[in-house]
Amino acid sequence: MTDLTIAAVATPLGEGGIGVVRLSGPDALAIADKIFHGKKGGRLGDLKTYRVRYGRIVDPDTGKMVDEALAIVMRAPHSYTAEDVVELQCHGGVVSVQEVLSLCLAHGARLAEPGEFTKRAFLNGRLDLSQAEAVIDIVRSPTRLGLEVAVDQLEGSLSRRMKELKEILYKIVVQVEASIDFPEDDLPEAQLEDIESGILHAMQEVDELMQTADDGKILREGLKTVITGKPNVGKSSLLNTLLDENRALVTDIPGTTRDTIEEVINLRGVPLRLIDTAGIRESQDVVERLGVARSLELLEQADLVLHVLDRSEPLSEEDFEVLRRTRDARRIVLINKVDLPPLWDLDDLGDVGDSPVLEMSLLVDGTQVVNRLADAILGLVGSGSIASSAGSRALITRTRHKQALQQAQQALHNSLATLQQGLPLDLIAVDLYAALEFLGEITGETVRENVLDRIFAQFCIGK
Repeated sequence: MTDLTIAAVATPLGEGGIGVVRLSGPDALAIADKIFHGKKGGRLGDLKTYRVRYGRIVDPDTGKMVDEALAIVMRAPHSYTAEDVVELQCHGGVVSVQEVLSLCLAHGARLAEPGEFTKRAFLNGRLDLSQAEAVIDIVRSPTRLGLEVAVDQLEGSLSRRMKELKEILYKIVVQVEASIDFPEDDLPEAQLEDIESGILHAMQEVDELMQTADDGKILREGLKTVITGKPNVGKSSLLNTLLDENRALVTDIPGTTRDTIEEVINLRGVPLRLIDTAGIRESQDVVERLGVARSLELLEQADLVLHVLDRSEPLSEEDFEVLRRTRDARRIVLINKVDLPPLWDLDDLGDVGDSPVLEMSLLVDGTQVVNRLADAILGLVGSGSIASSAGSRALITRTRHKQALQQAQQALHNSLATLQQGLPLDLIAVDLYAALEFLGEITGETVRENVLDRIFAQFCIGK
């Protein structure tokens, strides 16, 4: 209920230079005035927006000082939530910040739900839904390029694209509706061609947006990269080399890695979610068998597979099994331990399709391996286009957006088929309105309440 005032700690839990308690709602100023005493007197309720006052936080019931603080006043609608907002900046101690929050709650505020400040910004019209989602993307962005895309979306790049696309559809709807209202006037051939041209134009725009979904997903979530191979071929060594630290335990004993190890690295602006898996082989060990099963499951989910082979050991059925399983995947084949006497050559691998093959020695050429692997990975994912598009055009970064576009595209396809078959125009209008509704889900104009709840539940309390 937006008629209640909410409060929450807006900074991470723990010690820090500053701890911020945020109030938002119709009674934010009144509640803050109960517990904040300005150094030179006066009430926060008398301040204009964007004013700061120095003073103390005092418990009204005991008269004891809790902390010294700065109080920042932001009046509606000139605030993050478009409501009256007060931020109390205290010392960044765990206890002191919680005490200030407790005083806010004791004197009329309600504890904010996760994402409720941003949800109020959306409900009050300050942000649309795609911009609200960009807020959490900014907070969680793993790379600079990902941050650029999130900031651009917060500034309205996707919102503007949706508005332009809907304007195209509205023009078509006006033409169709006018013909429905005056059925005695047959549409001239030229006007039917205009409607068809408009639908085709809209379909092209939607298609262009959908083509950005893979790049957007990579920048927001990272490229799920699974390192796989037999035990002891160098998977954990590869992980440690890429991370430049001894994250995974490396021994000469097969089966050392029994569970997955996951880390994130920034590879020239593209986030990689590296997953080191248990070596794939037949085993009587129950725990190791569970690890192998998990490795095979992750192969099916991977955006990129790094399949490691050992040149100094004979090829086995396990090697070929993984090659078969990942034939249609985005994959790089890494042949390790080339500094040792070889027991097979590249021809023995058979057809590896379009997968790049890198020969290397992690023990000898660590830094060179990283550079060569980076070139191969970035070549596979088209990171050049990702880097050039970041911050310069609207990108689809969420599965929810992509699904809405797919549904809108299907509705447009249906409307085009109806037109080309010479069926009644009111059937075309039904599909055009459906397309507009699906596009409206992206910006939140037609989104359902349960969808909103799921989106804002991803936020932390205080954001």
